[in-house]
Amino acid sequence: MFVSQNEISNYLPQRPPMIFVDSLIEYNSSLYISSFLPQKNTLFCQNGFFEESGIIENMAQTAALGVGYDAVQNNKPVPLGFIGAIKNLSLYQLPKIENTISTKVTVLHTVLNASIVKAEIFQFEKLMAEGELKIFLNPLKGAEL
Repeated sequence: MFVSQNEISNYLPQRPPMIFVDSLIEYNSSLYISSFLPQKNTLFCQNGFFEESGIIENMAQTAALGVGYDAVQNNKPVPLGFIGAIKNLSLYQLPKIENTISTKVTVLHTVLNASIVKAEIFQFEKLMAEGELKIFLNPLKGAEL
């Protein structure tokens, strides 16, 4: 594990209750995998499921966690990022609460401070959601995707 739940705030600009990743379990320059356990009291959880808004935020935060980890490893400040667009989002099934999800983010393209990433969310190895995000980083605040 690269980043544990106790260290998350060192790598993300978000603060509770808006944190939707628990750990960074895999990392390389173009692939980040996080885990998250949505619980009954987690924002965007309703009727026993982790809802669409939370799914999208989890995808974006997984990308941010990978970028933040890379920045810290290179003695740079954690950058602030923004979702510029969401493309080809498919929600196959809402994840059930109290069951861990893993989110895989693959960096497809990076040009200057903009990156296109593919995100996939799994629960019990079943694909629950996938899509592409266009993410922009503040060029004055740190690393590239």
